[in-house]
Amino acid sequence: MTIFNALLAALLALPGLARAEGPVRYIKFATLAPQASTWMKVMDELNKELQERSGGSLRFKMYPGGVAGDEKDVVRKMRIGEIQAAGFTGVGIGSIAPEVRLFDSPWLFRNEGEIRALRKKLAGRLADDLKKGGMVLLGWVDPGFVYFFTRDAVQSPENLKNSKFKMWVWVDDPIAQAAYRAIDVSPVPLSIIDVMSSLETGLVNGVYGPPLGVIALEWFTRTNYIYPVPVAYSAGAVLIARRFFDSLTPAQKKLLVSLSRKHLDRLNVLSGQEAAQSLKTLESRGLKMGKAPSAADLAYFEAAGKKAQKTLVSQGLFSSDIVKEADSLLQSLRRRGPQRPSKPSRGE
Repeated sequence: MTIFNALLAALLALPGLARAEGPVRYIKFATLAPQASTWMKVMDELNKELQERSGGSLRFKMYPGGVAGDEKDVVRKMRIGEIQAAGFTGVGIGSIAPEVRLFDSPWLFRNEGEIRALRKKLAGRLADDLKKGGMVLLGWVDPGFVYFFTRDAVQSPENLKNSKFKMWVWVDDPIAQAAYRAIDVSPVPLSIIDVMSSLETGLVNGVYGPPLGVIALEWFTRTNYIYPVPVAYSAGAVLIARRFFDSLTPAQKKLLVSLSRKHLDRLNVLSGQEAAQSLKTLESRGLKMGKAPSAADLAYFEAAGKKAQKTLVSQGLFSSDIVKEADSLLQSLRRRGPQRPSKPSRGE
């Protein structure tokens, strides 16, 4: 053996360095998150470590900022093998495994502790549903609670019915449509990639989203007010096409899953910290928090949430048993813990 070959063998034996396992496998990854977002910074760090630990045999190729299309476009591309992995909001997840969208139900959760408890209880069922839909879960990543952002101030739930509020709804999103229907509001359906231009032209003057997303997508520059009652929780996840995942070697699968868990857990911590400041950030940039809701307003929205759930069950999106299971757990938690805070949730 030459000196060069001996040195090379010694280097490959060092911890953290791995031999490439056959040809390079690229994981084309799509997301609506902009390149400069914390989402993408963490994904880039995951990609760097994945390349190092796999000896260059496994790596992501990133398509941020919606360049691969809306989420339902990305799901279609994953099914035909054009894209292998993606970061999704509930809209994309729901087109794969509809019952996962229980976590996006309007006016259902009062705090993040309730969400974590329900997800833990349903973990196996959710993972199985995603597998049946042709996907493997690499990790949950949640943008946080969703609020209404409007050009004019919303004074009460009834005020939203005023014709001056031209509210956006994500096209073909049954959850948001059921929420609006439950409060008798007729929204304007648009793809998410058309929202900014529609705010600029006045086609819509009200949107909904987690504060972090509203900042990242710059919708806050075209709105003035935040209504302080959370509409829903925004569930998110990183998924990989099951067919591609199954084609990886056992070592590659193990490495991808472990590194994804490590980095996505850290992303959740960072997202939580950012969510805790995002409403304050928006207020510092000129947006005004709307009138605090009354007890009657909160009761109105919770009743609307139950009405929306019944609609979604009748449409076959949820099964009645998973709704009953969620309700039983939430009622149990609420008997033991504090009720809904009077101030808007900032991600604590």
